[in-house]
Amino acid sequence: MKAVLDHIGIAVKDLDAALAFYRDALGLEIEGTEDVPSQQVRVHFASVGDPKIELLEATAPTSPIAKYIEKRGPGLHHITLRVDDVAAAIASLKARGVRLIDEQPRPGAEGSMIAFVHPASTGGVLIELKQAH
Repeated sequence: MKAVLDHIGIAVKDLDAALAFYRDALGLEIEGTEDVPSQQVRVHFASVGDPKIELLEATAPTSPIAKYIEKRGPGLHHITLRVDDVAAAIASLKARGVRLIDEQPRPGAEGSMIAFVHPASTGGVLIELKQAH
């Protein structure tokens, strides 16, 4: 399995404050905003070249991002590794005994298919695997 860094996800509690920093203070271009209903989240991609920064805004109090912020506060949420075949990557990791959050790919932002690897198997880092459309 070959993987490359796709983006870094940052959970934000106050989108206006996040945009004031990333867009206004740093001068990053916010490339697009997309709702991901299955995760109850709105994503805002900021261009820093390749990879990108993904600002994650909860759209409901029950969303994983809202729960994350409630428990840990805003900040670094995950890193995303782009793979050619997310189903094959899941199977390979599963065969190695890696703990997964998602054992089947599911829809993600930008028309992608994604799966999360549990931080218990990664040294404490939430890793998202992404297969681009």
